[in-house]
Amino acid sequence: MIVDDHPVVRAGLLTLLGRVPGLKVAGAAHCGEEAMSMLNAAPVDVLLLDLRMPGINGIDLLGLLHRVDQAPAVIILSSFEYEEEIYQAVKAGARGYLSKNAARKEIVEAILTVNEGGKWFPRGIGERIRERESRGTLSGRELEILEMVTKGLTNREIARVLAISQYTVRNHINHISAKLNVSDRTEAATVAIQQGIIRLE
Repeated sequence: MIVDDHPVVRAGLLTLLGRVPGLKVAGAAHCGEEAMSMLNAAPVDVLLLDLRMPGINGIDLLGLLHRVDQAPAVIILSSFEYEEEIYQAVKAGARGYLSKNAARKEIVEAILTVNEGGKWFPRGIGERIRERESRGTLSGRELEILEMVTKGLTNREIARVLAISQYTVRNHINHISAKLNVSDRTEAATVAIQQGIIRLE
């Protein structure tokens, strides 16, 4: 099954995979809600899943798949390579990652590999996931402070907003910098945006 909110992507994949001997495309959903409804009616072996969709996004859908009697193996299909998004998807159970620009041969190989119990991550993506796993996960408070840092707030301003001391803010930022393997708050903000940890509206 294909789950993507872009009609052109769904149509392209349906055409692309519909010609592959041994593969049967069970259907295509435009959102997470529709995908859950279809999966409950007719389970599939492999799900090609877009991460960024309105409503139930890809990460949310991965979390809901445990409710399906025969949960499919999931391959993330994305135009983006934000490390944090891919890492969160893997933590939620994704078994592979493909760029939407991938050739048909690679897509088919990924589907077959994942269907047989394997994993499919391009070398660069796999290395980044392993590197990300070696770092600590940011806490909710650390994410809150990091978001304020990316918006340009000073330690004093953050302390005022959160009703904590500047010393506590500084300690949080030191912990954030250590987990992101950066040297200061400016680099932490840059890395957070580049890796998709924090999304600026």
